[in-house]
Amino acid sequence: MTTAKDLFIVALDVEPSRPVGQGDLSLALAGAELIDLLGGRAVDIDGDRIVPTAGQPATDDALLDEAASLLERDAPYERVDDWLWRRGRDLSQAYQTALMEAGLLTEHRRGRLSLGTARMEPVESSERQHALSRWTSHDPVLDALAAAVGIHGEKAFGEEASAGYGEEMSGEEASGEDIAQQAPAGGDDPETTVLAAVHDAVMELEAVRQRRAIENAAFANVWRGP
Repeated sequence: MTTAKDLFIVALDVEPSRPVGQGDLSLALAGAELIDLLGGRAVDIDGDRIVPTAGQPATDDALLDEAASLLERDAPYERVDDWLWRRGRDLSQAYQTALMEAGLLTEHRRGRLSLGTARMEPVESSERQHALSRWTSHDPVLDALAAAVGIHGEKAFGEEASAGYGEEMSGEEASGEDIAQQAPAGGDDPETTVLAAVHDAVMELEAVRQRRAIENAAFANVWRGP
């Protein structure tokens, strides 16, 4: 199982502190893929740029192989935040389809995550148990990605959990810099760079939503008149 698939299952299984949007989840899934590519030594991070290694190592996962095939392999290479937006487009739907085809998801009226017209939930499987194990053991990467989309440890499977990155900010939204300061490794750690970029991208997407809501409300007021 990849980190992205574990994250998708956690998003279905764990009650979020706020509704999880498909766009937010897609950005986090793209970040999860990049972290797994880092772990597989398929890429490195130089500053804020994604630098592919020589060749294209197979990962035994079709979606992760697809992500690797889409990397920009010529200098000056792609920025991490640009990758999140490009790769993240409709990525949650791609993971839903892949997990359904693998028999790991089923439609259910009470599923926590609504994707389109269907509500999905994971079936009982070794893959779900793997995701649950990472979550309940407070895997720092999974915690950070989940926190970015509004899923926090204390909501997990009915148990109390430690705070994830960005969770201990006195009720305020944490920035990417806040997350980097909480990370266990140094601030220049590649994983920390990716996690901070995911959080900032999700916050940017939320700002776009709020701006559009204000603009739409103002437009409606104009047509209603005094």
